[in-house]
Amino acid sequence: MSTATVLPSSPTQQSLDLTCVNTIRTLSMDGVQAANSGHPGTPMALAPVAYCLWQKFLRFDPQDPVWPNRDRFVLSIGHASMLLYSLLHLTEVRAVSKDYETLGEASVPLDAVKAFRQLDSRCPGHPEYRWTSGVETTTGPLGQGVATSVGMAIARQWLAARYNRPGFEDLFNFNVYALCGDGCMMEGISSEAASLAGHLQLSNLCWIYDNNHITIEGNTSLTFTEDVATRFLGYGWNVTRVGDANDLEMLSRAFRTFHSTKDRPTLIIVDSHIGYGAPHKQDTSGAHGEPLGEEEVGLAKRNYGWPEDKKFYVPDGVYEHFRQGIGKRGKELRDAWFDRINEYRKQYPELAEELFRMQHRQLPDGWDRDLPEFPADPKGLATRESSGKVLNAVAKHLPWLIGGSADLGPSTKTRITEEGAGDFSAENYAGRNFHFGIREHAMGAILNGLSLVKVRPFGSGFFIFVDYMRGSMRLSALMELPVIYVFTHDSIGVGEDGPTHQPIEHLAHMRSMPGLIVIRPADANEVTEAWKVVLQLHHEPAVLVLTRQAVPTIDRTKYAPASGVARGAYVLADAPDANPEVILIGTGSEVALCLEAYERLKKEGVRARVVSMPSWELFDDQDRDYREAVLPPHVKARVSVEEASDFGWTKYTGAEGHNICIESFGASAPLKQLLKKFGFSAEKIVAAAKSQIAKHQAAR
Repeated sequence: MSTATVLPSSPTQQSLDLTCVNTIRTLSMDGVQAANSGHPGTPMALAPVAYCLWQKFLRFDPQDPVWPNRDRFVLSIGHASMLLYSLLHLTEVRAVSKDYETLGEASVPLDAVKAFRQLDSRCPGHPEYRWTSGVETTTGPLGQGVATSVGMAIARQWLAARYNRPGFEDLFNFNVYALCGDGCMMEGISSEAASLAGHLQLSNLCWIYDNNHITIEGNTSLTFTEDVATRFLGYGWNVTRVGDANDLEMLSRAFRTFHSTKDRPTLIIVDSHIGYGAPHKQDTSGAHGEPLGEEEVGLAKRNYGWPEDKKFYVPDGVYEHFRQGIGKRGKELRDAWFDRINEYRKQYPELAEELFRMQHRQLPDGWDRDLPEFPADPKGLATRESSGKVLNAVAKHLPWLIGGSADLGPSTKTRITEEGAGDFSAENYAGRNFHFGIREHAMGAILNGLSLVKVRPFGSGFFIFVDYMRGSMRLSALMELPVIYVFTHDSIGVGEDGPTHQPIEHLAHMRSMPGLIVIRPADANEVTEAWKVVLQLHHEPAVLVLTRQAVPTIDRTKYAPASGVARGAYVLADAPDANPEVILIGTGSEVALCLEAYERLKKEGVRARVVSMPSWELFDDQDRDYREAVLPPHVKARVSVEEASDFGWTKYTGAEGHNICIESFGASAPLKQLLKKFGFSAEKIVAAAKSQIAKHQAAR
């Protein structure tokens, strides 16, 4: 197969196109070589594909890379990051602050390209959202990018259905492109996401599949021989093919086919060879996963007609050519859109205000005015039930709060019941209730995509199934996206479903993740306060961990108000003169047991304190004075109570404290039998408290 790029007939245009393609290639090669680390082959092979898309089709303004109606480009094959960095540099994308203000500096200056994969460079090993302007989502784990792109495409359809109005039918009409490879196709998350995208007929979604037959271990024939085209036809996608990645005319035709397809997503299969243009490195895994070496770089440059002794060379006319292409087109589209939004604001001021607040992650005035307060009730209700009530109270005033579950909505109580909320479907893109199907991992990535477009998404499931979506959740935290996860069936309280459905180590998993807020509320009023905290987060994803079984609604006239949730932990019940002998610390359903034990100890003259600790992360963020006021260092006698692993609890109970927990995988039985078997009772807490007091008194 020829390595010469097929170009339009105009000699001038042909020369500029080829020069720009080869500049992308050589910058990518030089960046990887300077770092002595990275993947040069894919950027070299796909330079014509990326060039064609960006220069001729992408609706993107390099001077304002965050304008809301821009097309999104996702590099799902994040190991090919130099391809994207070369584009961001050559198109002169401007940097944007965390407040979405465009700065005067370049997002990727040439010095950053030269410092590829080095400390503090704007060009890290894989593209990172927030770190490099123009990167639409963090990619690296294969399959995540394409799955996230489905969320972006869904967000556009929802925005268009809600905000496009007569005379403003094109207010939101952006497309989403994702460049993926064999690894993405092998990962299960891509199958989940593609299946849902086809079902939803997301015609604004285009995946570009680099069919190069190479992975790290060698040719894909080792593991991957399926017919990808037939697979995607089965998903309900439009499938087209470009037989040579260098053929700009056929690539253009494929993108036009995508634009003209109005009833389904499009997959463009592009046949390429790793290391196109490096004559001694084609079709080798080495070019995929390691630098070419100085000799091969020189040979490749010679093959391109490039000065072999020049590194990071950008020929005259390249920057200007991109300015006249994507730069000029993007600015015109961006300026026209802002003119339109100014007119829109005059005709639809309330909707325009919604859009402004959404794009700036602000809440509407009065968003919390109908939040429920729950009366004391010894029988109480499940925290999943109270959460459903709070969700609906908020949803009335926060129209861009949208989401659903992985086929568990009736159990997780996450349906928005407001009149007109409806179900999101191919027939109704305005629906606020999402049905992700039994696709937890894709649901997590789709939620990230929704959040990246600035709607406020939530997703729900049983807490045990966090195992199936942890990869996507980790990226939520890494990207600082305020995604809301609602997980129910949080403990052995699941009962008869048994160990496969009883999360034991999952709280420890979630608490170990940097940037993730985990809240396990004790009763209905703590649920209300937890939602208040979560909805005001701007840069942190949050997990609500809720019960299946009913828990007492605590009498707040007798004990402390639930507003202490905002500080992560608070003194719920205290000893006389705030001078406890022992501290009982509980979360979730176990707080009620702590209160029962507290009352028994009180009758016996034992000075106890009960601390409700719904969120370790929020508590750890408090100042030292507050933390020590809740957990006085001199009170060594401490007991924690949680129906989960004790991993991490010594941070609060001390090495000599006692942790009532579970260190096995639970059992299948009615709840009362399980509580007895595993020692979750007021009697056990009382005994542990007395033992702690005696132990620490003896040690003085």
